[in-house]
Amino acid sequence: MDGKTSVQTKNKVQPTIDQMFKKGEKIGELVIPKMKAKLPIYHGTDENELQKGVGHFASSVLPGEADNSVLSGHRDTIFRKLGQVGKGDRLIVEAAYGTFTYKVKKVRIVDADDRTVIVPKPRATLTVSTCYPFDFIGSAPKRYVLVANLIES
Repeated sequence: MDGKTSVQTKNKVQPTIDQMFKKGEKIGELVIPKMKAKLPIYHGTDENELQKGVGHFASSVLPGEADNSVLSGHRDTIFRKLGQVGKGDRLIVEAAYGTFTYKVKKVRIVDADDRTVIVPKPRATLTVSTCYPFDFIGSAPKRYVLVANLIES
């Protein structure tokens, strides 16, 4: 889903992500138990959203939906300790439309321009990314990526 087209099911048209949430609107919170953190999630990944909290990549599905929901944040602010989170850890999205628990299945370090983090997935997946290395000064060359599968909704 690209966030732009409505989906029609049994004579009912489901609203698009962009119809449900305006750019910059808070869509929920990302709870990361390992970091003892509860971080606001905003629709969009422009600097305005990332300055306020976690950004939801607008062309990805919402957390809890089948496919790949992509979240990003700055390594020098809200995701400063994201490197502590790894395989087996839980990520929880709390939104007005539901609560969704994910379990991290993979940690990846990829090039900054690697687009494989935003590709469609066959099941409900949460992909969380930030710049890497964490202590790099300037524009970081890599991304730290957590890939998690939905285990409870």
